[in-house]
Amino acid sequence: MSTTSDSTDRRKAKRRLEIVQAATRLFADLGYSECEMERVATELGIAKGTLYLYFRGKQELFLACVDQGMTELQEVMDRAMVPDEDPFQKIARSIRLFLEFFDQNPQQIELLIQERAMFRDRPQPTFFVYRDARRSRWREFYLDLIQSGRIRSDLPLEDLLDSISNLLYGTMFTNYFIGRSVPLCQQYHAVVEFAFRGILSDTERARFANASPFPGKVDG
Repeated sequence: MSTTSDSTDRRKAKRRLEIVQAATRLFADLGYSECEMERVATELGIAKGTLYLYFRGKQELFLACVDQGMTELQEVMDRAMVPDEDPFQKIARSIRLFLEFFDQNPQQIELLIQERAMFRDRPQPTFFVYRDARRSRWREFYLDLIQSGRIRSDLPLEDLLDSISNLLYGTMFTNYFIGRSVPLCQQYHAVVEFAFRGILSDTERARFANASPFPGKVDG
């Protein structure tokens, strides 16, 4: 009985994933408003009623597509956390895998855009729900580096987390809207170089550190 039940569950999970994958392509190509459940059913060669065995309606299906994309992103990002590896290698690999994922899955960016446009009343976009769920892990990761003296201690930890996250988030959207001006590997190296070293030479960094008031500082 257990074996039969497990087999049925696997078949249902496989069919559900097939529906989500097909719907993801269609939502990205046609847009949320133009992609009806019947169109998804036709794409899969199944009865429309079959879709309703898995999803109550178009909104639930769409949000499942967004959720699946973010789940896949997190699975990819988990590969960066190789045990017993230098932490900066983990950071660099995380940056590369993030950029590669959205470069290879632009439909996921399109769904994030549509989610924000169509469901503005949601408490938080799915991307940030997943990001914040992982934030405590990264907070501990960077805190260890601060405490061990491997990165600056004068930069507030939350600012550090926000800055790196926003840099990658903005790069992802810029690549989607106007395309990359350089190969992905070159862009990755530029982002890592900026994140690790900044833009100032050693001489300018020392001069900047002693500057008063802080150049460009905004009060409050």
